Amino acid sequence: MTDTKLTQLLQITYPIIQAPMFLVSNTAMVKEAMKSGIAGCIPALNYRTLDELRNALKELKQAKVEGGSFGFNLIVNKSNIKYKGQLEVLCEEGCDFIITSLGSPEETIRQAHAVGIKVFCDVTDLKFAKKVEGLGADAAIAVNNQAGGHRGNISPEDLIKELKENLSIPVISAGGVGCKADIDKMLNYGADGVSVGSPFIASVEANVTNEYKQACVDYGADDIVMTERISGTPCTVINTPYVQKIGTKQTWIESILNKNRKLKKWVKMIRFSIGMKATEKAAKKATYKTVWVAGPSIEHTKAILPTKAIVAKLTT
Repeated sequence: MTDTKLTQLLQITYPIIQAPMFLVSNTAMVKEAMKSGIAGCIPALNYRTLDELRNALKELKQAKVEGGSFGFNLIVNKSNIKYKGQLEVLCEEGCDFIITSLGSPEETIRQAHAVGIKVFCDVTDLKFAKKVEGLGADAAIAVNNQAGGHRGNISPEDLIKELKENLSIPVISAGGVGCKADIDKMLNYGADGVSVGSPFIASVEANVTNEYKQACVDYGADDIVMTERISGTPCTVINTPYVQKIGTKQTWIESILNKNRKLKKWVKMIRFSIGMKATEKAAKKATYKTVWVAGPSIEHTKAILPTKAIVAKLTT
């Protein structure tokens, strides 16, 4: 793999970010990612308290090695009431980068840049990518239609090429990467690096049940479906018998309430809260009510492996 704008930005060996995954990512995964020459990222929402977040930052700063890098993901919309406190802690303690999702990154960019933290912003189209570039983002995370979780609607090739033709900041492709050939393909499309999530769910270090990890081994790309039943926003999950039973569409009452401009925001916040609690139960405890978030790149996951072995498969 050649040197890219991402490797230069983060001073990493390979142009790969271990994507932040709700409930899955943790410091053990990120430390192994850094040792393997890539960047690791954790959702700030994985920590219930600001003290827990602060301790994680201190742990990762002590563990940082040459060729590796670490950052945190912030949900920057109004549904995340912890956002301002999380941003304050990140800026106080320091990290290499922040990835913003689901909202305007303006305040994050302003505060993070003041203390030397780089900010990468999730985008799904050129319109929003131009906005974050104008706000001073250091890179755009191009979330395509092969991503796990909350994905975009544009193919990797089309999204990368459109953003590269119209942006001056680096473009990091997110979605559709499960092996080295996939990374080579994204780089050939013009991406400056990739964000890889689903392959790391089945890592030894991942903080989820063995049932969740094994599901990523047993199921494949054809078993990934979109559901509106988690956060109110379409999200990719493994099509388990339970998902088939409950369906993937929002309830009729949610559909009606979502058409009311005054109530829509509150309905989404309630659905987000309920969905996240259900996802947490599935990730942490074996249950018949199984909703496992993943992307189609689990097609290439054939065994539960240490993080360093997954990185080796992606880079050699």
